[in-house]
Amino acid sequence: MRKKLRLKSKFIPVNVPKLSNQEKINVKKCLTSGWISSEGEYVKKFEEDFSKYNNRIYGVAVSSGTGALEIALKSLDLKRGDEIIIPTFSIISTALCVIKLGLKPILVDSDLATWNMDSEQVIKKISRNTKAIIITHIYGFPVDLQNVLRLAKKKNIKIIEDAAEMIGQTYFKKKCGSFGDISTFSFYANKHITTGEGGMILTNDKRLYEKCKSLRNLCFGKDNNRFNHDDIGWNYRMTNLQAAIGCGQLKNISKIIRRKREIGRRYISILNKSKIIFIQPYKLNYAKNIFWVFGVLLKKNANISRDRIVKKLLKKNIQTRTFFFPMHKQKIFKKMKVFPKNQKFVNAEYLSKNGFYLPSGLGISNSDIDFVGKTLIKILENKN
Repeated sequence: MRKKLRLKSKFIPVNVPKLSNQEKINVKKCLTSGWISSEGEYVKKFEEDFSKYNNRIYGVAVSSGTGALEIALKSLDLKRGDEIIIPTFSIISTALCVIKLGLKPILVDSDLATWNMDSEQVIKKISRNTKAIIITHIYGFPVDLQNVLRLAKKKNIKIIEDAAEMIGQTYFKKKCGSFGDISTFSFYANKHITTGEGGMILTNDKRLYEKCKSLRNLCFGKDNNRFNHDDIGWNYRMTNLQAAIGCGQLKNISKIIRRKREIGRRYISILNKSKIIFIQPYKLNYAKNIFWVFGVLLKKNANISRDRIVKKLLKKNIQTRTFFFPMHKQKIFKKMKVFPKNQKFVNAEYLSKNGFYLPSGLGISNSDIDFVGKTLIKILENKN
């Protein structure tokens, strides 16, 4: 029997979102109604449904995960110069929201097993000036945060839980995004639930809820004094069209998580034979991997660089993304002299230099997963 050849021209992007018919129905209804901006039934419904799903009381829909972080942090009414503990290994939004408000970011290194911020280092970095911690869950597992939460409560330190990559994930069977004083999410196209662009803030504190609602809407005045503003806020509103998509996506969240874990298991079955890469396990004692993306980390015994692998995969029409670039190494922050010179975070630097992730969006097919995995194995074995 002749072996079926794969067409070379097919490009496999790092992410392809998946939309159902429900999203189309919702958007059509939204368009027909004329309510396409930030007013309309879907914004409120998405806030209520998403809050309920994550066991929170209040939700504030916003235009992005970055906007959610900025609003959440400002709602805490911290003072200029207050210290905020954040991971160095994260997207730049985490540091930006701190710096923009005149607060002082204190960096911690990563845990090489989960790639998250190292919770033991978080505890060591707490000082009398620490006023908040941004717990940032990344890639597949949540931060192991129980000791951090316990100490933060004792010292009255505020917790912002950034669960942008953890929609549907749990920590000891409790939803990520349900911990701490306030939590944030992103609905960018590569997240488990997407609205194209978008974000959400969740809290159980009514005062924080009211503050966040005001901040996302330019802090307009009340009643007949609308254009006399109470504070400096942003136009970070989510549109009714985006929320209509979000409502449809949320209905399928169980299927989405199940498929994400299927993608992870399939990659693991192909790649676990390699001796020169580390791939995260399917589960730890406190959580199952939710595989926001499928990450690969080169071991120290690898005889090929990450960048070389990425180039070889691209020649096979396979798109990848390299891991985050640490905050203490960012050109702009060096120019601004945000962090002390010569700070070293060995684990974060290793992850940044040697990590990348494979196509793992919800739209990927099993045959594409197999092709990507087997192609990577050949590259690692110097057969491609």
